Amino acid sequence: MIDISELKFDARGLIPAVVVDAVTKRVLTLAYMNEESLRISMEKQLTCFWSRSRQELWLKGETSGNYQHIVSITADCDRDALVVMVEPDGPACHLGTESCFEYPLFQSDEREEFSLRGLYQLLLTRKEELPEGSYTTYLFEKGLDKILKKVGEECTEVIIAGKAQDKRETVYEIADLAYHVLVLMAQAGITPEDVHRELASRHVIDHKVKQEKMV
Repeated sequence: MIDISELKFDARGLIPAVVVDAVTKRVLTLAYMNEESLRISMEKQLTCFWSRSRQELWLKGETSGNYQHIVSITADCDRDALVVMVEPDGPACHLGTESCFEYPLFQSDEREEFSLRGLYQLLLTRKEELPEGSYTTYLFEKGLDKILKKVGEECTEVIIAGKAQDKRETVYEIADLAYHVLVLMAQAGITPEDVHRELASRHVIDHKVKQEKMV
């Protein structure tokens, strides 16, 4: 751990803080902290910024209720910028959107960003719009029993590939299983964040269990 005294604040006594959702890894906002707001943030474990327009301290969520609970704060190699990982209570943007970064400026024709969260959102769109010719549409139209059957089939395929120690085939089948599990989640109203929180809670429990065993 480094100390606040090692940070390099600019001539105005400010340091930029990139706020990131600890679960989705999405950039939520870019704000500024001074030494006082940073200390408050660490003490309260809630983001507190310095408002450059109002020239005053700004505890995020104090009026809106959209607090940002701090998971960690990390400085860059030059010690002149921060990444703040948070668990938000609500939208980060004053316009009511999840993130302040909602306006695409450029997209490569050759490369496309992929994430499980993005795939899940696409599945939700498929569920709502049910476009013709889509395999996902077919699954949603057939309903829960069909989706569960496919999850079971893909589980079996993973087991067979894993038993054969065929890495390439196992990766392929795990991808199939992951897709069908996401379809099941969309059908059941379960979000990736729900699963993330459950895994995170088990990590803490597992840590405690290990400690107890060591004692």
